[in-house]
Amino acid sequence: RCRPRLAPEPLHTPGSGQRGGGREGAAQRDRSSAAKAQEEEGGARPNVGARVRLRVPLEAAPNLTSVAVPQTTSLPLPACPEESPLLVGPMLIEFNMPVDLELVAKQNPNVKMGGRYTPRDCVSPHKVAIIIPFRNRQEHLKYWLYYLHPILQRQQLDYGIYVINQAGDTMFNRAKLLNVGFREALKDYDYTCFVFSDVDLIPMNDRNAYRCFSQPRHISVAMDKFGFRLVFRGMSISRPNAVVGRCRMIRHSRDKKNEPNPQRFDRIAHTKETMLSDGLNSLTYQVLDVQRYPLYTQITVDIGTPS
Repeated sequence: RCRPRLAPEPLHTPGSGQRGGGREGAAQRDRSSAAKAQEEEGGARPNVGARVRLRVPLEAAPNLTSVAVPQTTSLPLPACPEESPLLVGPMLIEFNMPVDLELVAKQNPNVKMGGRYTPRDCVSPHKVAIIIPFRNRQEHLKYWLYYLHPILQRQQLDYGIYVINQAGDTMFNRAKLLNVGFREALKDYDYTCFVFSDVDLIPMNDRNAYRCFSQPRHISVAMDKFGFRLVFRGMSISRPNAVVGRCRMIRHSRDKKNEPNPQRFDRIAHTKETMLSDGLNSLTYQVLDVQRYPLYTQITVDIGTPS
């Protein structure tokens, strides 16, 4: 608000105190004439003593301050590097202490419900679903979650953990559970890579990447069960070297209803004849239950009886 500048009143001189006389009277007459002319033009007589609102441009008022309101824009995250800088290499893997999954969840606060994790500082190009065929191995699963969640986070993967639990007590069908996990995981997220892992195998080096390459990847190359020797020599697949690819297996006796299939070698020999009709395109099962736990998603299914 600004007060307009008015013409100064004429000074009162001796002998001019009579109303309408001298310079003051002339000034008053001039103002009366101006006011009358304004009224004739339709304007109201101005109140000289009133305050007048003026619209002053900011650039014409140096004593006024204008403050720019900051705009918050989220910058896109960079892509995660090809090799994570968080890796530590060889690790000591032991199975001689009890594991509390509530404590494991607190130690991995960035893992979301259902066992989902996305790097916070970069965008991972590897959207990985890890499928675990499962039945009656709860203690083994605790060790797996305890060791693998920190490893997978250090590898900067965009990943989810799916435990595919076979209901009933019929013959355990590991391969069919893997196919079920593949199909069910895709209902959750646009995964581009699938890792099939046994619940009792733990990598001993976090440089053993749980992600996909240009061809199938054999992750558990050297197991302590086989004296860290490669038992499938000559397979044309990708694999880490025998030092990075070392894994420890939790010792256990063979489960009931999980005996070796006596027809397994014959079926492998005829894979080329059966692969177009035996697999995802002939998969039948029924989902009985889906549970989202803090560290993993468990899907219980009825896969029927073996054919």
